[in-house]
Amino acid sequence: MTDLQTAQQIAKIVESAGGRAYFVGGFVRDRLMGKDPGDIDIEVHGLLPEVLRAQLAQLGEVLSYGSSFGIYGLAGHDIDIAVPRKEHATGRGHRDFEVFTDPFIGTKEAARRRDFTINAMLQDVLTGQVIDHFGGRADLAAGILRHVDDAGFAEDPLRVLRCAQFAARFGFAPAPETVSLCRRMDLSALSRERVEGELKKALLSADRPSVFFEVLRSMDQLDTWFPEIKALVGLPQDPVFHPEGDVWVHTMQVLDRAAAFRPEVSEPFRFMLLALLHDVGKAVTTEVVNGRIHAYGHETAGLPLIEAFLRRITGEEAVIRYVLNMVPLHMKPNMKAFSKSSVKSTNHMFDEAASPKDLIYMAMSDKPVVSGTTPFEGDSAFLFERLKAYEETMAKPYVTGKDLIEAGLQPGERFGELLAYAHKLRLAGVDKQTALKQVLSFKP
Repeated sequence: MTDLQTAQQIAKIVESAGGRAYFVGGFVRDRLMGKDPGDIDIEVHGLLPEVLRAQLAQLGEVLSYGSSFGIYGLAGHDIDIAVPRKEHATGRGHRDFEVFTDPFIGTKEAARRRDFTINAMLQDVLTGQVIDHFGGRADLAAGILRHVDDAGFAEDPLRVLRCAQFAARFGFAPAPETVSLCRRMDLSALSRERVEGELKKALLSADRPSVFFEVLRSMDQLDTWFPEIKALVGLPQDPVFHPEGDVWVHTMQVLDRAAAFRPEVSEPFRFMLLALLHDVGKAVTTEVVNGRIHAYGHETAGLPLIEAFLRRITGEEAVIRYVLNMVPLHMKPNMKAFSKSSVKSTNHMFDEAASPKDLIYMAMSDKPVVSGTTPFEGDSAFLFERLKAYEETMAKPYVTGKDLIEAGLQPGERFGELLAYAHKLRLAGVDKQTALKQVLSFKP
């Protein structure tokens, strides 16, 4: 039985007990947009939580997500079934709040607690009737993000970021009154995990992730969580190499180009953070030398800023290591492709990278379209050929510590030095037997 069929069964037993079941939230919005709505959210009116739970038990094992919240599920189904509730924030940043379930509150008051009008519509599960108290259908058609209620919206500052990521994902424009309200909200008490969640949605699901940051900029809400990105606004670049404008404009364009490569890279979230942060160092290195704008060493000078940003946003050490490894390398593919560097040179570059393939796609994202042509076409072919050569090199037999022991050497301080030398020979394409002879005769 599909989840939609199960939803129909839920609605029927709810009706038989004197209640009414409605699809709510993103499920209704996505349905009206003609998209696959994914998980199902149902709100049940007219039944007390304990009565609803007893009715649901007729359909299978009931899962509970906290008795005070009145939210249930059925084992084996992606369906959330909730009783209407009110929330009242008791702490900053929506960290502490009181929840009151009220199955008799009515559809309008239940919808009032939603964030945006496009998420505040209900649809009767049995009849298909859409209930739209706040003009969500008109806003959906017009592509507008409009908050439902001033007081309710302002209780959760995460909604500022939700507005920005919805704008990026759906291509919608925030209503002027929503932008005005968001400008007045304090984001400082939000948890890192909640901010990272919204950032991930924007970076991984939007065709143009730049919209997320453009909307936050229009709300003057970059300072708290994204100050390193705000610092790029108005930061000049040499117009010879960057006719598109300042570092902010360049970064936003790179971010959008990188989004097209998400299906190709090894770690999409890490890759998108790399695209976002690759030029942060220009904020501390940009200067005018002999009438030309330069940012010498920005790829390494920006690492402390990048690490500060990442540790503010995420607790994933693997993400932090990836970005800090890749940023200093991000210009090398362009330079090596331009100069048609040797295989040995490109082997060393790829060997430094956390993800060699991702490094190529970063270079492709960083190189702008010229006169409407496909960017980086010739350079990318060169780099992918060299990546194949690197992978073939790394697949061949090579000198290991076991080989040194079998040759009569004892593990000790020099072992690391000898293995490092063996690795250099490997990258240079020296076969294993020749390399072993050279390693055994190596005298630093």
